[in-house]
Amino acid sequence: MTVHIRNIAIIAHVDHGKTTLVDELLKAGGVVEAHQQLEDRAMDSMDLEREKGITIKSKNTAVKWGDYIINIVDTPGHADFGGEVERVMRMVDGVLLVVDAFEGPQAQTRFVLRKALEEGLMPIVVINKIDRDAADPLGVQDRVLELLLELGASEVQFEAPVLYGSARDGYFVKDLEDAKRDSVQPLIETILERVPAPTVDVEAPFRMLVSNIDWDDYVGRIALGKIESGEVRKGDTLWLLRKDSTTVKSSITKVIEYAELGKQDAALGEAGNIVGLAGFEDVDIGETLAATE
Repeated sequence: MTVHIRNIAIIAHVDHGKTTLVDELLKAGGVVEAHQQLEDRAMDSMDLEREKGITIKSKNTAVKWGDYIINIVDTPGHADFGGEVERVMRMVDGVLLVVDAFEGPQAQTRFVLRKALEEGLMPIVVINKIDRDAADPLGVQDRVLELLLELGASEVQFEAPVLYGSARDGYFVKDLEDAKRDSVQPLIETILERVPAPTVDVEAPFRMLVSNIDWDDYVGRIALGKIESGEVRKGDTLWLLRKDSTTVKSSITKVIEYAELGKQDAALGEAGNIVGLAGFEDVDIGETLAATE
């Protein structure tokens, strides 16, 4: 199953179109039927996010495409919430770097890209809003390449694929000469081709680094992260390995998958997948859940 998982984060400067892009990927994955209207900024669920029009807290969802599951983390683009960006880098194997075709790379573009490169993640450059007046997608592409060089990208990272399009209008193309501009499928195909499957040990005991914390009104705190090895089911006994070297033993009360526009109970959490686990009341970011002490 691991070979059919792709874990990506969407990173960008504020207002360059990350959350709108997630909405379009959800539509393409069939989360919303063609005749339905997806609410604007579907992933921005916090009241403050809707009021300000920005993403504050990173969130997870997933798109199914054939036999593949693409786990997507939509991260904040505003510098005040940069810590959220750093925490999710450990959960993913690639990033979509979204850059406005008019504004080009900005301060937060540099920050989030540097973090991604330091983690060895594979970038895919998405030049968005090419329909804007005075948009210069090729000029912006050159500026992104200069930034990659400046930040010390590896040869593989520097050769990142580039796509052009408009998340608002629901299309991306691999070549600006492509007249067929009616789908985000070229972007999805590029994700499947260029982002590696997660590197995990399926046979080893369960282990997961807690990269974020979610909340459920029924079960309380939820530890969220990518399963690095093994598998987990509801009722399994795990150890919480704290940052202060103490340990706590407890049973998992719920395994949660993040799909479509919300959460759903899962029978099994597999290596390589991003899941939420309930059962530890005071688990914190940076701690580890493991099958053995």
